[in-house]
Amino acid sequence: MTTDAAGHAVVVGAGVSGLLAAEVLARRFERVTVVERDALPEGEPRFRAGVPQSRHVHILWSRGVAALESLLPGVVAALEAAGAVVVHTPEQMRWLSPADWFAGVTGTHFLSASRELLEATLRRRLAARSAITLMDRHEVAGLVPTSGGGAVGGVRLRERGKDGRESALDAELVVVAAGRSARITDWLAALDYPAPVTDRFDAHLGYSSRYFRPSAVRRDWTAMYVQGNPDVPRGGVIVPIDGGRWVVTLIGQGEHQPPIEEKEWLAFAASLRSGELAEALADAEPLSDAVAYRATANEWAHFERLRRWPRGLLVVGDALCRFNPVYGHGMTVAALQAQVIAERTAASEPAAVAAQARQLQKAVAKCPRAAWAIATGEDSRYPSTDGPAPGRLVRMQQDYMARVLAAANTDPVVAEGFFAVLSLNRRPETLLTPQIAARARRRRA
Repeated sequence: MTTDAAGHAVVVGAGVSGLLAAEVLARRFERVTVVERDALPEGEPRFRAGVPQSRHVHILWSRGVAALESLLPGVVAALEAAGAVVVHTPEQMRWLSPADWFAGVTGTHFLSASRELLEATLRRRLAARSAITLMDRHEVAGLVPTSGGGAVGGVRLRERGKDGRESALDAELVVVAAGRSARITDWLAALDYPAPVTDRFDAHLGYSSRYFRPSAVRRDWTAMYVQGNPDVPRGGVIVPIDGGRWVVTLIGQGEHQPPIEEKEWLAFAASLRSGELAEALADAEPLSDAVAYRATANEWAHFERLRRWPRGLLVVGDALCRFNPVYGHGMTVAALQAQVIAERTAASEPAAVAAQARQLQKAVAKCPRAAWAIATGEDSRYPSTDGPAPGRLVRMQQDYMARVLAAANTDPVVAEGFFAVLSLNRRPETLLTPQIAARARRRRA
């Protein structure tokens, strides 16, 4: 380890996961550098190319809201003051499940905001900390091994727009939070580490989203979600975001990919199982063209299972495990992982944090389990899904969950349990209690 590395942590990626990791590491390290290949916007929140999914619906479930607030006290109020909206669901959300409309039950809440606002708010909070430096327009080209081997001692950098020359940035700890585009497996291979086993389920869901300005018409809902079902595998969601806008995302599976052309987009919205979403858009003002997103596969690279792991390296967020965005769990899991890092390192000096990288990797890898079970369990229902075919036990679980969801539409006990699991406040197996099971058995999905 060089002198420059002492007390220094590098975080690769300035998305939600990377920013939250930087926040908690700044409590233990003298210096934290966040490296981001994009130019980070200054001033008002703006789109950046490295987050192509940002123009679609982004929510933070209640468990994620609590985690975010615990990490950065006051940040939720700051987001709301900037236009983010807390939506109580299903009370304030007109929600058509695959079975029926939710009615007369209570559930949970989520925070709805543009991804641009969320990241800009987090960056402002981090910029106020003298220990944190945001280094944008720099791309990580690989990891730097220590001279003795067995550890990571920094990263190799290329400044974007220059002649491709590389420089080294030394660090005691490197945290890779570079999202779906992370090349961490290649970087490890260059240091003679094996590739991890990667689980993958791809239901081939596609998204197409636009911004609207809602009219002044009074409504008895704040958000709307029309889900698809096997007969009509098309859906759509409306959520309020900052700027007094709606973001409207249309969803389709397989050959039912939502289009981006104006006329076809509106026709797709009108083809959903309920006409209410299209009706809500009829008097709304379009603010943008539609944009599509297709990278929706569930992928989990099991770095935590590798027999060899370098000291001083940690992989988090979508670089570790990413989900089909339709379930809205990515940012909540990122906040939970940051909490785990904070708790596990609360009494540790920088060198000790680097030394326990393997244990930290195993700990953060537990955070996606519930979200992974929900996403892959649902996505494997589709016959065209790429991934392990569901066996008899999984099919029984899917049938049971369909009954739970049908019961949750109107049964307050089942609804309370269902939304506690969906928001990651409880584990999925809590839906197997005798009380919920008895109520679910009475319903046919």
